[in-house]
Amino acid sequence: MNEQDQLANTIALKIIADDLFSQWLGVEIVAIKEGYSKILLRIRPEMINAIGIAHGGIVFSLADTALALACNGRNKASVTLESAINFIKPVYENDTITAETTEIHNGQSTGLYQITITNQTAEKVAVFKGTCFRTGKAIV
Repeated sequence: MNEQDQLANTIALKIIADDLFSQWLGVEIVAIKEGYSKILLRIRPEMINAIGIAHGGIVFSLADTALALACNGRNKASVTLESAINFIKPVYENDTITAETTEIHNGQSTGLYQITITNQTAEKVAVFKGTCFRTGKAIV
């Protein structure tokens, strides 16, 4: 692992350690590199909405966490400026969903990322696009 990816991993671990909501979700880190993240979570009963599928906010929150881990990996504290999600397939109790981030643009003050969310059978269940703003502050 190169020095940049090691820094990104350190930052990701700190973000998750300080983020009680992501801890409640049960976010697990699969892989972190500079400008990249891959995380997952298992859908629990309390995440299911009134019609028997995962609440859209759960899927959105996983994607938003993936965005945070990818865009903060260079030690420039970043916040979400804009985001949107398209839900493609329903997610059910006991599903395991994975969010994988692709960096589209790494600018001085903004970054653009696409997060693909898949289920345990590699079916695409949602696509999320997010823009972050870089505050200029260090995380670690």
